Amino acid sequence: MSSSSGDKGQLVRAEARIQENPRTPTETLLNMSHTILLVQPTKRPEGRTYADYESVNECMEGVCKMYEEHLKRMNPNSPSITYDISQLFDFIDDLADLSCLVYRADTQTYQPYNKDWIKEKIYVLLRRQAQQAAK
Repeated sequence: MSSSSGDKGQLVRAEARIQENPRTPTETLLNMSHTILLVQPTKRPEGRTYADYESVNECMEGVCKMYEEHLKRMNPNSPSITYDISQLFDFIDDLADLSCLVYRADTQTYQPYNKDWIKEKIYVLLRRQAQQAAK
Protein backbone atom coordinates (compact mmCIF):
# COMPACT_ATOMS: atom_id res chain seq x y z
CA MET A 1 0.00 0.00 0.00
CA SER A 2 1.43 3.37 -0.92
CA SER A 3 -0.29 5.17 1.95
CA SER A 4 1.28 5.05 5.37
CA SER A 5 -1.95 6.15 7.01
CA GLY A 6 -3.41 3.88 9.64
CA ASP A 7 -6.94 4.63 8.43
CA LYS A 8 -8.99 1.42 8.49
CA GLY A 9 -11.23 2.67 5.67
CA GLN A 10 -8.27 2.71 3.31
CA LEU A 11 -7.35 -0.81 4.33
CA VAL A 12 -10.83 -2.06 3.52
CA ARG A 13 -10.71 -0.42 0.10
CA ALA A 14 -7.28 -1.95 -0.54
CA GLU A 15 -8.60 -5.40 0.38
CA ALA A 16 -11.51 -4.94 -2.00
CA ARG A 17 -9.05 -4.08 -4.81
CA ILE A 18 -7.13 -7.30 -4.15
CA GLN A 19 -10.07 -9.34 -5.36
CA GLU A 20 -10.60 -7.15 -8.43
CA ASN A 21 -7.04 -6.68 -9.64
CA PRO A 22 -4.47 -9.51 -9.58
CA ARG A 23 -1.55 -7.02 -9.68
CA THR A 24 -2.09 -5.50 -6.25
CA PRO A 25 0.55 -4.67 -3.66
CA THR A 26 -0.40 -7.87 -1.80
CA GLU A 27 0.26 -9.91 -4.94
CA THR A 28 3.58 -8.13 -5.34
CA LEU A 29 4.50 -8.88 -1.73
CA LEU A 30 3.59 -12.53 -2.23
CA ASN A 31 5.75 -12.62 -5.35
CA MET A 32 8.66 -11.25 -3.32
CA SER A 33 8.29 -13.89 -0.59
CA HIS A 34 10.88 -16.58 0.08
CA THR A 35 9.60 -19.74 -1.60
CA ILE A 36 10.63 -23.37 -1.16
CA LEU A 37 9.89 -25.76 -4.02
CA LEU A 38 9.37 -29.40 -3.01
CA VAL A 39 9.80 -31.95 -5.81
CA GLN A 40 9.23 -35.70 -5.87
CA PRO A 41 9.67 -36.86 -9.49
CA THR A 42 8.62 -40.50 -8.91
CA LYS A 43 6.93 -42.51 -6.19
CA ARG A 44 10.34 -43.31 -4.71
CA PRO A 45 10.72 -41.14 -1.58
CA GLU A 46 14.52 -41.11 -1.86
CA GLY A 47 14.13 -39.03 -5.04
CA ARG A 48 12.66 -36.09 -3.12
CA THR A 49 14.46 -32.79 -3.37
CA TYR A 50 13.89 -29.11 -2.74
CA ALA A 51 15.09 -25.73 -3.93
CA ASP A 52 14.59 -22.31 -2.44
CA TYR A 53 14.01 -19.02 -4.21
CA GLU A 54 13.74 -15.36 -3.26
CA SER A 55 10.30 -14.99 -4.85
CA VAL A 56 7.34 -16.91 -6.21
CA ASN A 57 8.20 -15.77 -9.75
CA GLU A 58 11.78 -17.08 -9.42
CA CYS A 59 10.35 -20.37 -8.20
CA MET A 60 7.99 -20.61 -11.19
CA GLU A 61 10.93 -19.91 -13.51
CA GLY A 62 12.76 -22.69 -11.68
CA VAL A 63 9.93 -25.12 -12.49
CA CYS A 64 10.16 -24.12 -16.17
CA LYS A 65 13.94 -24.63 -16.11
CA MET A 66 13.46 -28.04 -14.50
CA TYR A 67 11.20 -29.01 -17.42
CA GLU A 68 13.65 -27.59 -19.95
CA GLU A 69 16.46 -29.68 -18.39
CA HIS A 70 14.22 -32.74 -18.66
CA LEU A 71 13.63 -31.97 -22.36
CA LYS A 72 17.39 -31.58 -22.95
CA ARG A 73 18.01 -34.99 -21.36
CA MET A 74 15.26 -36.56 -23.48
CA ASN A 75 16.51 -34.86 -26.70
CA PRO A 76 20.30 -34.62 -26.31
CA ASN A 77 20.97 -34.16 -30.04
CA SER A 78 18.44 -31.41 -30.67
CA PRO A 79 20.06 -27.98 -31.16
CA SER A 80 16.88 -26.24 -29.97
CA ILE A 81 13.77 -27.44 -28.23
CA THR A 82 10.39 -25.75 -28.14
CA TYR A 83 7.36 -26.62 -26.05
CA ASP A 84 3.98 -25.21 -25.25
CA ILE A 85 2.38 -24.65 -21.89
CA SER A 86 0.16 -27.76 -22.13
CA GLN A 87 3.29 -29.93 -22.38
CA LEU A 88 4.77 -28.18 -19.35
CA PHE A 89 1.54 -28.74 -17.41
CA ASP A 90 1.51 -32.44 -18.41
CA PHE A 91 5.07 -32.72 -17.05
CA ILE A 92 3.96 -31.13 -13.77
CA ASP A 93 0.95 -33.47 -13.56
CA ASP A 94 3.20 -36.50 -14.16
CA LEU A 95 5.44 -35.68 -11.19
CA ALA A 96 4.59 -37.75 -8.12
CA ASP A 97 4.51 -34.55 -6.07
CA LEU A 98 5.23 -30.88 -6.64
CA SER A 99 4.36 -28.22 -4.13
CA CYS A 100 5.75 -25.04 -2.73
CA LEU A 101 5.87 -23.25 0.57
CA VAL A 102 5.58 -19.46 0.41
CA TYR A 103 6.66 -17.34 3.36
CA ARG A 104 4.02 -15.04 4.80
CA ALA A 105 5.52 -12.20 6.79
CA ASP A 106 2.19 -11.36 8.45
CA THR A 107 2.01 -14.75 10.18
CA GLN A 108 5.73 -15.61 10.00
CA THR A 109 4.80 -19.00 8.56
CA TYR A 110 5.07 -20.83 5.25
CA GLN A 111 1.82 -21.34 3.33
CA PRO A 112 1.66 -24.58 1.27
CA TYR A 113 0.42 -24.58 -2.33
CA ASN A 114 -0.29 -27.49 -4.69
CA LYS A 115 0.28 -28.27 -8.39
CA ASP A 116 -2.82 -26.41 -9.55
CA TRP A 117 -1.69 -23.21 -7.82
CA ILE A 118 1.80 -23.62 -9.30
CA LYS A 119 0.35 -24.06 -12.81
CA GLU A 120 -1.79 -20.95 -12.36
CA LYS A 121 1.25 -18.91 -11.30
CA ILE A 122 3.30 -20.26 -14.23
CA TYR A 123 0.50 -19.33 -16.62
CA VAL A 124 0.41 -15.77 -15.27
CA LEU A 125 4.21 -15.50 -15.43
CA LEU A 126 4.46 -16.76 -19.02
CA ARG A 127 1.53 -14.61 -20.16
CA ARG A 128 3.22 -11.51 -18.73
CA GLN A 129 6.52 -12.45 -20.39
CA ALA A 130 4.75 -12.93 -23.73
CA GLN A 131 2.99 -9.58 -23.42
CA GLN A 132 6.30 -7.83 -22.62
CA ALA A 133 8.00 -9.54 -25.57
CA ALA A 134 5.21 -8.37 -27.89
CA LYS A 135 5.76 -4.72 -26.95
